[in-house]
Amino acid sequence: MKFLINGGKALHGEITLAGAKNAVSKLMIASLLTDEPCVLKNFPAIGEVEIIRELLETIGSDVEIFGSTARIHTPQIKNCRVQELTRRNRIPILALGPLLARAGEAEVPVLGGDKIGARPVDIHLEALAKLGVQIQITKTSYHAWAKNGLTGANIELRFPSVGATENAILAAVLAKGKTVIKNAALEPELIDLIKMLQNMGAIIELSPPRTITIEGVPKLHGVTHRILPDRNEAISFACLAIATNGRILVREAVQEHLITFLNTVRRLGAEYEVTPEGIIFSRRAAASTATGKKNSLHAVAITTDTHPGFMTDWQQPLCVVMAEAEGQSSIHETIYEDRFAYAHDLNEMGANIRVSTDCPEGDLCRFAGRGFYHYATIDGPTELTAAKLTVRDLRSGMLDIIAALVAEGQSEIEGIDEIDRGYERIDERLRALGADIRRS
Repeated sequence: MKFLINGGKALHGEITLAGAKNAVSKLMIASLLTDEPCVLKNFPAIGEVEIIRELLETIGSDVEIFGSTARIHTPQIKNCRVQELTRRNRIPILALGPLLARAGEAEVPVLGGDKIGARPVDIHLEALAKLGVQIQITKTSYHAWAKNGLTGANIELRFPSVGATENAILAAVLAKGKTVIKNAALEPELIDLIKMLQNMGAIIELSPPRTITIEGVPKLHGVTHRILPDRNEAISFACLAIATNGRILVREAVQEHLITFLNTVRRLGAEYEVTPEGIIFSRRAAASTATGKKNSLHAVAITTDTHPGFMTDWQQPLCVVMAEAEGQSSIHETIYEDRFAYAHDLNEMGANIRVSTDCPEGDLCRFAGRGFYHYATIDGPTELTAAKLTVRDLRSGMLDIIAALVAEGQSEIEGIDEIDRGYERIDERLRALGADIRRS
């Protein structure tokens, strides 16, 4: 299956965000912490949830999905050792805590997911060990047990990893005693998980700087929870509006989730307007440039960081906009060490991107001197032309779509299952904005 896209057309209209891909899978896992039903609203129809559904049903959950609502009920853990699934992502390791709390033992498959770097889980395992968990790692699975049960502990993460913070929280809510997580991640999706757990009966507090305190409780109950809107979709559609010189209302976009990105929008010469319905994205009126052409976009430099910094998942769609901006833009990637493979694809379409192992002058990061290609410069403006592309990972797959919608001619994008894993009915929704995109 592939997308056929005819580009070169400004897109206009409105589009409503789906429930967050980076939240829904963790909330599904959280439902394992109770023997009562959990209802998730604003539930996205994406491939990611099917992977977690298989995991939960193998464990013993009853999962029912009705449109944008899911009901998950796990009255008992029938199977605490899941050694393999038909598809893989990075989420099953988060089930270790809930399974240990309810069954005393757990086994889940090794990780899969996006091909964007090593993404080691040692921080996860160190946090769980602090809570009394022993883990045996094989080539295919993580086998865990807690001889004396889960016990509260002081955990200081050496990096504010989202997954490790989520893992520690999910294990600590039913542990005996108090757990303090320092240098914790505080992404909006993680806060959404905390809100759901609080409404299930957990006691969780936030305090500066980056500290989460959990008082273990003996039991959690069911809940009805609405999943927050997907901020990565919001950025994708914002970049689509700016890149195609269109105007798009992104319904349910939340300003406080996007503050760093919105500042970047203004700096590069585009515009946004916050309304009660969401946020409208467009370009400013164009001015003549040194080349004699009119262009409202000018170069910007960004550095990716943990929240509330510029999210690593936002740099790919923004790179298409940077290719259209006047001057030299740059992206300093400090979260994942291998996230610029897409540069080859954009260069094939006419972009001028150079990737380096060096940090920008005066801005050393944890990848300095380690040989990772983690800094890119983008010289613009350039005109993109159609190409045949193969999706490398979820976020660069969305970059492929945006670039193809900007480029003149017909592009082909193979491997679109990866895009479907994180974006709900993306072709259908883009056609409502005027995009010429179809599956073949």
